[in-house]
Order: sequence, then structure tokens, then C-alpha cells
Amino acid sequence: MSTYSGILTQARQTFRSGRTKEFQWRKQQLEALLTLIDENKQAFLDALYKDLHKSEFESLLMEVEHSRNDVIDALNNIEDWVKPEKVKKDLLNLSSDCYIRREPFGVTLIIGAWNYPVSLIIAPLVGAIAAGNCVVIKPSEVTEATAVVWKELIPRYMDQDVIHVVTGGIPETTVLLTEQFDYIFYTGNTMVGKIVMQAAAKHLTPVTLELGGKTPVYVDGECNLDVAIKRLLWGKFTNAGQTCISPDYILCKKETQNTLIEKMRELIKEFYGENPKESSDYPRIVTDRHFERVKGLMNSGNIVIGGDTDPNQKYIEPTVFTDVKPDDPMMTQEIFGPLLPIMTVADEDEAIEFINNRDRPLALYIFSSNKTLIDKMISHTDSGGVCVNDTIVHIALRTLPFGGIGHSGMGSYHGKYTFEAFSHKRSCMIKNLGMERLNSTRYPPFTENKKKVVLWVMKTSRRRSKFWRPVVSMVLLGVLLAVAIKIFGWHKYLPDSLAKFV
Repeated sequence: MSTYSGILTQARQTFRSGRTKEFQWRKQQLEALLTLIDENKQAFLDALYKDLHKSEFESLLMEVEHSRNDVIDALNNIEDWVKPEKVKKDLLNLSSDCYIRREPFGVTLIIGAWNYPVSLIIAPLVGAIAAGNCVVIKPSEVTEATAVVWKELIPRYMDQDVIHVVTGGIPETTVLLTEQFDYIFYTGNTMVGKIVMQAAAKHLTPVTLELGGKTPVYVDGECNLDVAIKRLLWGKFTNAGQTCISPDYILCKKETQNTLIEKMRELIKEFYGENPKESSDYPRIVTDRHFERVKGLMNSGNIVIGGDTDPNQKYIEPTVFTDVKPDDPMMTQEIFGPLLPIMTVADEDEAIEFINNRDRPLALYIFSSNKTLIDKMISHTDSGGVCVNDTIVHIALRTLPFGGIGHSGMGSYHGKYTFEAFSHKRSCMIKNLGMERLNSTRYPPFTENKKKVVLWVMKTSRRRSKFWRPVVSMVLLGVLLAVAIKIFGWHKYLPDSLAKFV
């Protein structure tokens, strides 16, 4: 544990050799990662059950198959991602070759989180490999069984000179962060995110911080509440509420609250039976320490559904609260467990004010069929992302970037955005050594004539209204066509009624 400099030295030497920049190496490593997943699904499923009591269905849906699709998406698109991006040129550079080249940062660090210990390693790893980086992976020590799987599998399938796994707890991570990385990708809580950013700042290392916060849900009582509550509770109690974008609290009008409670009571029974503790589909809290933390939040408000706990199983029943106060611990801390408080507001304006008076969340959920209300809440609030009439599912669309703002994080990823996160956009301009006469105006001695020429060439005009652009284009096209007809004698093929105009 004393030093990880040997690992970084080896990775940096390999990076400087140019191996990871080769397109075929990137594809080969992505193929190897896909093989790793396909040949070890059961190992991941067993580890996830041991660490979090996750059902096979939830583990496949939210972790293994989702991650597998991340790899396949990269393999399907990497050839397009790595192509240089041509850019628009001005008059001064018409003869130059100008483009953006995506290049790897170098030796990168991925610090995973315990709540999704498979997908939150694979998702950033895919982008890091696709971009051509060397990677040091630090799985969470909290999910010990899954960390062991990563430690065993990565050396068997991946390039051992390039991709390394470091295990351990806080002391190991602390030492690891003293090393100079070229990029750090961290998923976890805001407190540790600040520590990571402080360590990165010593070396001016860029970071992506995927954090969390208190994700609000506004429920409009006029919408289809049967569907709304089903989707809301699914998002809340998936992984026993241990999801960074899990619905954290509900805002609704007072007259809607009782209806919500009754529908929630019915749906929790429908999801998990009379006793959720006996359901094979209901996970557990990850550790004793996290169990005690979540249980300590249950002193807020009044319990109207659930409330049962069992420390021996780290079990907390799906529990709904009313009459919570804004300054209760449950309303000031990220819950990260199966507790769901309801707060009543007069209308959407009060809900907006309540949301805006707190740190900007990673997600905002709105359930409503009123487009005006939806647009108002989106335009008058800030959050990492928004999902209307559902929860969590927006992160599954790879064409949408996923990331936070303010205390909920910085940077974004998923799909191509992960490749972009691990890529430096290198500006390239290739000029030739000819036509030097055109450059003479920029060289001393400076004269009045040179100044006039340079200012004329540099001048940028305001764009006219888009309404006139097609009209101007059509007029110019008409003039060019008339000139061509005149020059090439095409007028003799035109009817007399048209020929007289040219």
C-alpha cells in the first residue's frame, strides 16, 4: 500500500509507446471486456447477491446486461467516434486543413461506487478504453465480493500493462490519490467528491464527479396517479433506494397526499407481498454502518406505511412518511435507502421555490399531463437531468448525457459522452508554405494600407434574419443561372417568352 508509483510508471511507459492509441488495440480490448462479461455473468450475479441481496432480475437489468450493451454500443460506434472532426473555416484559413482530433488523456483513475459495483465500473471503463487511455480501477471496498471478482477477472482478460485493479479501503484510496493521474473519474458522495477534487487540484488533473443529492418528485394530482405511483415506487425501491437518482422526496398538494398514500400501500403489497422481508425481489442495505445511518433518519415525521427493520439482515421495509419538516435530517441529508417522505405544497410555484432553495439535484422528476406546468417546472429549476412521468429510465438512453450540476457533480457521460469525457479535444490546423503574398499584410512594417486589408479580411458581419436567407440564396442562384445561360448560349433552347429575359 505504501506506493502505487510502480503501477503508474508501467502504465505511463505503455501509454508513451503509443499502443493504446492504435485503433485495433482499442477494439480488441473492448472485445475482451465483452468476453469478460459473457463468460462471468454468474460470478457477477453471485457477488451482487452476496453484497446487496440483489435479485437475478434486477442484477441483469440494472448491472450486467446494461453494462454489456455499453460495450456493444462502443464497438458499434468507435470507428465514427475516433474520426477527426472537420470544422468551419473563415476566409483567412480556407486553404488550411482544420479539424479536432480526440486524443486520450493518458493514465486515468476510475473510482467506482458500491451501489452499482458492476455498471459503475464498466460504463466509464468503456469510454476510457475507447478513447485510448491506460486505466487504474479502484472498486469500492464496501461491496467486497464484487471487488474480488474485478481483481480476479481484469488481469485474465485485459492488457495487464494498461489496465490495473487496486483494492482496499480509505487508506489505500488516500495513498492512490497522492499519485499524479491525467484524468480522474469518481462516482460516490459529495463529501468524498470534494476530497477527490482537492487531490486532483494539486496536479491540475481534470475530473468527472458523479455525485448525488436529494432528487425531488413533484406529483400533479390531475395526472394518472395509478401509473405515476407505480413508476415512482419502482424507481424508489429499486436496489432498496440505494441509487444516486432514486426519488428522494415527494412534493404534492395536500388534497393529493391521502390518495398517494392509499395507492402506495396497495402497490408496495403488489410489488413485494404482505411482508417485503420475505420477497426475493427486495434487496438489503449494503452494510451495518449504512443500515444504522438510514435507520437513524426514521425519527423524522410520521410513518404511514412500513417502518419495520431487522439489523441482522440489514433489512429496512419500504417506508413512507408524512409531516416531515424542511430541517429534519431526512430532508437535509441524501436518504440513500427505502424511506420516502411526502411534503405538501400549495402549488407548483411553492414546489419550485422549495427545490431552488436547496442544492441542485442530480435529477428532477415531474408527474403531470399538463404541458404548461411541465415546461414551467423545467424552465424555473436546475438539475443534472429531468425525467417527466417516469423515474431513473432517462439514464438508459445513451444519446442523453448523464451528470450533475453543483453539489450533484460535474461532467457527464454515457454512450459517446463517456468517450468524450476521456478524450482531449486537440485543435489541429495544417497550413502550407505557399501563397505567402497573402500573408504579407501581417508582417512589419505596418502601414495604413495593410491595416485596411487586414480589418476587411477579419470583419465578421451580423447574420441576417433567417427569413431572408433562403430568399437571398434563391436570388443569387437565379442570377448565376441567367449568367450561365447567356455565356453558354442556352437561351436558344428556352421558349421565346422566357428567352427575352436573358
